[in-house]
Amino acid sequence: MIWLWLSATFMVTTAIVHSVLGYRRLIVPLLRAGEGPLVDSIARRIVSFAWHATSVLMLISAAAVAWPGTSKGLLVVIGGGWLAAGLFDAAYTKGRHIAWPALSGAGILALIGALA
Repeated sequence: MIWLWLSATFMVTTAIVHSVLGYRRLIVPLLRAGEGPLVDSIARRIVSFAWHATSVLMLISAAAVAWPGTSKGLLVVIGGGWLAAGLFDAAYTKGRHIAWPALSGAGILALIGALA
């Protein structure tokens, strides 16, 4: 059970950092530039919404991982998804994106918890 709580902690931390730091350092400058499709106010709102919706989905997966009685199958799917996202992120950004260790770690911990 400790593995699942550790995984959920990684997920919550990732969601918070994503929502706050990522928004400030990536989304705000993009929205301020207002070029291309972001000239339209609805496009800017959708980008902002989608950014934070991603963080909410991270929190939901953390809740599912920490929830007592979550099936092993669902834990494997969530853990595998996080691990795959982390490994893809590492490969795609050549290790330069700061999130890949947290994504991968959350996935590995969920998988260990599911299979322990």
